Amino acid sequence: MKKPKMKLEVRNSLLLLLTALIWGVAFVAQRQGGAEAGPYTFNCIRSLLGAVVLLPVLSFLDRHGNEKKPRTAEDKRLLITGGVLCGIVLFVSSTVQQLGLYYGTTAGKAGFLTACYILLVPILGIFLGRKCGWNVWVSVVVALVGLYFLCLTSGFSFQFSDALVLLCAVCFSVHIMVVDHFSPLVDGVRMACIQFLTCGLLGVIPMLAVDMWQAGLAGWLQSLGGVSVWIAILYAGVMSCGVAYTLQIVGQNGLNPTVASLLMSLESVFSALAGALILQERMSRREVLGSVLVFAAVLFAQIDFSKKSS
Repeated sequence: MKKPKMKLEVRNSLLLLLTALIWGVAFVAQRQGGAEAGPYTFNCIRSLLGAVVLLPVLSFLDRHGNEKKPRTAEDKRLLITGGVLCGIVLFVSSTVQQLGLYYGTTAGKAGFLTACYILLVPILGIFLGRKCGWNVWVSVVVALVGLYFLCLTSGFSFQFSDALVLLCAVCFSVHIMVVDHFSPLVDGVRMACIQFLTCGLLGVIPMLAVDMWQAGLAGWLQSLGGVSVWIAILYAGVMSCGVAYTLQIVGQNGLNPTVASLLMSLESVFSALAGALILQERMSRREVLGSVLVFAAVLFAQIDFSKKSS
């Protein structure tokens, strides 16, 4: 019984590692696409695109004997509840994060404050009966130190916009816990599809009320006319939403949510590496040290010390 469970945990850990890699590279697309199309327009379109991309995947899985396809009215109710809840939390998280960036929080500080979910998840887990080993708590602290070195290069100060981004970290923590609750119970791909549809439909409101209103209809349409903006939207919609968030839902199944959050925090490391490789941004020694600490923390969290003590 232990070996199949261990294989499942290893597989799911690798899925979350791939998730972090896709999200890390997506930061490059988000910087470019959000700047050209507007942050709310970018989030809205990529979320709706993520839902559309998953429709043929669902059809393929159903034709090949999808065991988690909802059969009863209760199954459908649970699936819709999980998908809508995830979509609402994801919409609030991304919107609050964009507001924090808009009102002045730097990208590096936003990355660090958002990644604070790795500390908030185990705290929330205590109230929900999810305990962590001592090595996981040590890993959380080491990862936070590493993220500080990686994301914050010019000290630390706190302002209103930073509070918004910190609220985003709280929302992402809730998102991880909601996924942790529903992922073993429902079809993960279907839940991801409903999540993106909910997030995208909610995103129509700020897209029209903020981005289109500020630029005017003609200017807003013109911002969507370039090839580069659609390359960014397609990557974010297909890979970051359609693939990565689905991998998150599948990969979190059976994993301790704190360990899962540590694995996903590697997106900050992969973002820095992607910036260096794609945008020719140079990594300082401080950033390299931060990356090494985060990687070390993730590896240390995977060690099961209970086996050695028994």
